[in-house]
Amino acid sequence: MKFISWNIDSINAALTGTSKRAGETREVLHKIAGLSPDIVAIQETKLSKNGPTNKHLSVLDEIFPSYQVVWRSSVEPARKGYAGTMYLYRDGLTPQVTYPKIDAPAPMDDEGRMITLEFPDFYVTEVYTPNSGSGLKRLDERQVWDDRYREYLQSLDQKKPVIASGDFNVAHEPIDLAHPENNHHSAGFTDEEREHFTKLLKAGFTDSFRHLHPEEKGVYSWWAQRVITSKQNNSGWRIDYWLVSDRIAEQIQNSSMIDTGERRDHTPIELDIDL
Repeated sequence: MKFISWNIDSINAALTGTSKRAGETREVLHKIAGLSPDIVAIQETKLSKNGPTNKHLSVLDEIFPSYQVVWRSSVEPARKGYAGTMYLYRDGLTPQVTYPKIDAPAPMDDEGRMITLEFPDFYVTEVYTPNSGSGLKRLDERQVWDDRYREYLQSLDQKKPVIASGDFNVAHEPIDLAHPENNHHSAGFTDEEREHFTKLLKAGFTDSFRHLHPEEKGVYSWWAQRVITSKQNNSGWRIDYWLVSDRIAEQIQNSSMIDTGERRDHTPIELDIDL
């Protein structure tokens, strides 16, 4: 099966916007569709609590014909039009869809950060992990989130294998960002966030990209949008992951980044696995 995951940074802008960036984002969506994935996970949709409009759904159907759409948006008391997740999955697939809450610090559980698809023999789940924020003002809450999320994945893994993707908002090791020496106290590369990601892997999960490419350098999934030269200089971070239960790690066939050309911010990540 082929899975693709992407932090899109506003699906409304992607589907209805007229800016150069909106056009670049639509081009990436068409590129993803051309790969014929079985499932597409999308984070940071930034939709209203009512979800995609009829216009959004119409454009999605044009790009991804014969796919079903499920979504989850931020709801009160969380901020409006914040975070949010979505799945597109092929007609013929009939997962049971759940929208888990993990007893995270308020209002994280209301920010639309997780969706899980249950299939007869495995789970597919996506996450948009809370950012620790400027000045690390949300780091304490983020650590509680990390603990709760790990416990949630473990609860799934006890029943059947798990395939988890998303923007985890952490570069795990120095090899996973271009300038580790300058970012030791930056959100996404603090000791605390990295230690929690290590705990997650030790709880029974495999980082699919590192499994196949243990020493490969210079491969990232995010470049700062506001820094014009970030992509040109490949000054990036690898903060988006496909994780799988350890017991199916040897079934991974490919784990890679999808090229988005000059478009900065996140790039989609692909997983091919024999299920």
